[in-house]
Amino acid sequence: MSIFRGAGVAIVTPMKDNFDVDYEALETNINYQIENGTDCIVITGTTGESATLTEQEHVDVIKAAVDFTKHRIPVIAGTGSNSTRTAVELSKAAQDVGADAVLVVTPYYNKATQKGLAAHYTTIANAVSVPLVMYNVPSRTGCNILPATVAELTKNVENIVGIKDATGNMAQAAQMMNLCDGNLELYSGEDGQVLPLLSIGGIGVISVLSNIAPRQTHDMVMEYLEGDRSRAMKIQIDAVPLINALFSEVNPIPVKAAMEMLGMQAGPLRAPLSEMEDAHKEILRQELIRFGLMK
Repeated sequence: MSIFRGAGVAIVTPMKDNFDVDYEALETNINYQIENGTDCIVITGTTGESATLTEQEHVDVIKAAVDFTKHRIPVIAGTGSNSTRTAVELSKAAQDVGADAVLVVTPYYNKATQKGLAAHYTTIANAVSVPLVMYNVPSRTGCNILPATVAELTKNVENIVGIKDATGNMAQAAQMMNLCDGNLELYSGEDGQVLPLLSIGGIGVISVLSNIAPRQTHDMVMEYLEGDRSRAMKIQIDAVPLINALFSEVNPIPVKAAMEMLGMQAGPLRAPLSEMEDAHKEILRQELIRFGLMK
């Protein structure tokens, strides 16, 4: 049974003006997501500014998400690190505070070999009993987990069950699905390529867009999975300019700006991330209007 089908939100970590985590705002945002059809909360990922959370904050934010979600939908915790030992510790802590699964990005900066990646994921998975979803985003990590390695891991490690694919490489994704022979839960990590990945056997998206358009993101996936592909295609195509604006600067700079424009609670960004440039912000504002999210 899959962890979830549909749209999981790569939810932001809201901050107060003094840059402390705003837990009250996090609860508000989680409730908003659930009320608008989101199928899974994905906490402490890239969009959640995990890189600038302390390890204690990291665990505290995961626990808060679990507490606020109240088992209404699954919670997947981002627990990746370029240190296998740290990733093991974070994954065990996430399991202990009630996360339903962990999302583990490939090690960044170190540039592990495929042998090293296989050992990294196997070690983490063997340290926990919850399902593990791999996360492949070479543009940010400088490290690409290849299809044969994914297939080896899903075949040999029981609780490695899925992958968030943000490679932008459809040929690689198709080869991966072929080698895994139906034994991999595929989630798009690119809001602009959700339907292409669904077309080769994907079951959902882990989405930045969903922070501001949860209903539309959920509907896009579920309409496709339930057979109304023309409706799904319209949502995907209509969202492309907004998605482009949401990635006009490094994530999560634009999505936090968009949330503030919409009156949602996101707060400032922790350094070294900086506030959005005015020119990009104006384009983002126009796309929010065009997509019907604001007047």
